[in-house]
Amino acid sequence: MTRNDPPRSLSRARLAIEEVAPTVDGGRFAAKTVAGWPTRFAADILADGHEVLGAAVMVALPGQKAMTEIALAHDVNDRWRGRHVFDHPGPAKFSVIAWRDLFGTWARDTGKKIAAGQSVDVEMIEGRQILAATKAKGADLKALKDLRAAADGPDGQDVLMRDDTRALMKRIGPRANLTQSETFPIWIDREAAAFSAWYELFPRSWGEDGRHGTFRDVEGKLDYVTDLGFDTLYFPPIHPIGRKNRKGKNNTLTAGPDDVGSPYAIGSAEGGHMAVHPELGTLDDFDHLVAAAAEKGLDVALDIALNSSPDHPWLEAHPDWFEWRPDGSIKYAENPPKKYEDIVNFRYYLDDGSPNLPFWHAVLEMFLFWADHGVLCFRVDNPHTKPFPFWEWLIAEVRAEHPTAVFLSEAFTRPKVMKRLAKLGYNQSYSYFTWRNTKAELTEYLTELTTTDCADYMRVNFFVNTPDINPVPLQTSGRPGFRARAVLAAGLAGNWGLYSGFEFCEGAPMPGKEEYLDSEKYELRPRDLDAPGNIKDDIRLINRIRREHPAMRDMRNLRFVPAHDDRVLSWLRHDAETGDAVLFHVLLDPHQGAEFGFEVPMWEFGLPAEASVEVQDLIQGNSFTWHGRDHRLRLDPQDRPYAIWKLTPPGGTR
Repeated sequence: MTRNDPPRSLSRARLAIEEVAPTVDGGRFAAKTVAGWPTRFAADILADGHEVLGAAVMVALPGQKAMTEIALAHDVNDRWRGRHVFDHPGPAKFSVIAWRDLFGTWARDTGKKIAAGQSVDVEMIEGRQILAATKAKGADLKALKDLRAAADGPDGQDVLMRDDTRALMKRIGPRANLTQSETFPIWIDREAAAFSAWYELFPRSWGEDGRHGTFRDVEGKLDYVTDLGFDTLYFPPIHPIGRKNRKGKNNTLTAGPDDVGSPYAIGSAEGGHMAVHPELGTLDDFDHLVAAAAEKGLDVALDIALNSSPDHPWLEAHPDWFEWRPDGSIKYAENPPKKYEDIVNFRYYLDDGSPNLPFWHAVLEMFLFWADHGVLCFRVDNPHTKPFPFWEWLIAEVRAEHPTAVFLSEAFTRPKVMKRLAKLGYNQSYSYFTWRNTKAELTEYLTELTTTDCADYMRVNFFVNTPDINPVPLQTSGRPGFRARAVLAAGLAGNWGLYSGFEFCEGAPMPGKEEYLDSEKYELRPRDLDAPGNIKDDIRLINRIRREHPAMRDMRNLRFVPAHDDRVLSWLRHDAETGDAVLFHVLLDPHQGAEFGFEVPMWEFGLPAEASVEVQDLIQGNSFTWHGRDHRLRLDPQDRPYAIWKLTPPGGTR
């Protein structure tokens, strides 16, 4: 019988490298990280025997061909870990390498023999042989030559066993049976992709004395947005609005002569997706607004709705870019039983199954057009109703020219579809936060988002409300409910946002629906920005705490803390790099107060239950000490339905 030799790849891969992180679907998609934040790498590394191993991550940085080596250190149970801080956004790749550390094994075993009083004459010969087989360059070569000379001298044994010798050889010593994993992609974002606060407004509602607002009007109110602490100003579509089948107030089918229509019915004789609605101003006015916002530290985000009114110029110029019915009529958008009579559908694939490439490229040009006008944040309307390959291609193409672009997926759909869109490249995702209200629901959902594999690719943006969604609990909760939901969203997530009107506790519903009465999608909604009963102070406070505390940036540091009442949610945000720690208590019941026991999370700081921590009340500003783990607190919805504390364990920085 013929005997086969083992394949070369198998015989050379003596070490096993498994469970590499961060990876997504075995490297099919890029894991996400943030420039300036620590990226944590890990892998299981296994080998036969008991030899000392070495391991590292090899990283190809954005714009660089040379590889950077990042050391991994053994943790527990064959798990190795390391960290690296990327400087710039863009695409990177990495692999894990592992090897048998010949000198490390020799030094460990020889040290044991010396400690036992055994002769190590032969071992010294072996150690010098390892030095002789070692190669180095530059300063390491000089250090190696000096080491070889000293090892041959009268104190050679002491020289070979010194800590500095071990450190040098750990870095440059022979790497036996060097094994390398496959290569995995990683995407490096700017911080705004993972940590941001969005404020949404309809520019047309911000005119004086109830008139149609303009970009100039909004520019005059930028200080209002920054005063509340937001860093991203988000507009619904700003394009010309079609007149055919225009909707009236409250989504009625017949519009009056003065009805402004839905901004999602895009396109008219004045232009389409690369034009601005004439009543808002000119493209130059928009450019001026974007520049003024940037001077105040505000990103401008645009709502990219791949919808078309029946008046869109593309309909006449490119009829093959649209969906048609068998009777020759245009196919209107619908989500049965909902109908959108003022919107028609685009055609992404041809009858033979091939992509409708001219249309794909037209959409790409539209994104790049707005990027050239200073917009690098895109909230995409209903991306789950467009093909996955389209988004994977388009996002990659935009990023090739604008690696700092941020795409927010507005996909309220099935969990796995939302996750797929995140894998395809969306930097942020709408979430189920709007429908998670109880302690159990919030705990389960946030635990999934921060501790399962989706934490490596899906970043949520907790919007407390949207023009489409008037959450049922807020319809009856009054001011306490709005205050609590703002702190929940901003305190739990890295990204959060609100649609204007939330700060004034607007919640009047369409009867029996999760929608607003007199929806701003169909009419102007001017507001008194100083209306009584607002919660602007709460919003300023939580945004200030987010800015000032490093613990508030990376939501993966979230840990829930026992509060012994099902109506109270408590959690800790603790940044291991700086030691910053913020503890939250939020009352989920807007109608009745709660007095409850809670636990100070001493275990998160490695402290025993009887230890003490210094505390600062981040609302009132006073400081004191909590002695021991167990304490009590009362929250009153009419007073303040939340408490926020800065914790400083012994030895920490106050």
